[in-house]
Amino acid sequence: MKENWNKRFASEEYVYGKEPNEWVKLQLSKIKPSKILFPGEGEGRNAVWAAKNGFDVHAFDFSEEAKNKALNLAQQNDVQINYIITSFGETKKHFDFNSFDAIVLVYVHLHEDIRQNAHKLLLDFLKPGGKLFLEAFSKEQLSLNSGGPKNLQMLYSVEDLQTDFAELKNLKISREDIILKEGAFHQGLANVIRLVGEKRGKFER
Repeated sequence: MKENWNKRFASEEYVYGKEPNEWVKLQLSKIKPSKILFPGEGEGRNAVWAAKNGFDVHAFDFSEEAKNKALNLAQQNDVQINYIITSFGETKKHFDFNSFDAIVLVYVHLHEDIRQNAHKLLLDFLKPGGKLFLEAFSKEQLSLNSGGPKNLQMLYSVEDLQTDFAELKNLKISREDIILKEGAFHQGLANVIRLVGEKRGKFER
């Protein structure tokens, strides 16, 4: 899979565009700039926008080509982002628990065999009171041609994500039809899930 993503990101074109995801942009505009993590960040469009708006940005992906393009985009915008090459299984070597004020997952599609454990690990990196934001394709996206995996086991349901993130408070989750305009690979009618939640304090139930 890593080779496939390196191949996709090897072109000069930013295959998902250089502009941030519109929903993520809206959500991050509601919180104060702080330390933020972008897992599976790809070519850096969301991380660079966050850095331009005062966030202390950290990101990771397993694609070297993605990292190169993200750092190039950051340079074009005169900002710095901290971007490392790693997998979800190796993240504990790089990040401390309870260290991020926000985590943003934008179309990060994990196979159902690893999804739940990876999501729960990300919650360990979030500070109490920190927020998690997620936008991803639903299982209903399989019949559409606007982007996303063509593998049902890598698409999400509301129920999946409610289970994965059950320990978050103030959990808001919805499935919506939207029109995507994000580079060559995200175009047209799409069915997505959007989620926002907040990590409970140590003694909160």
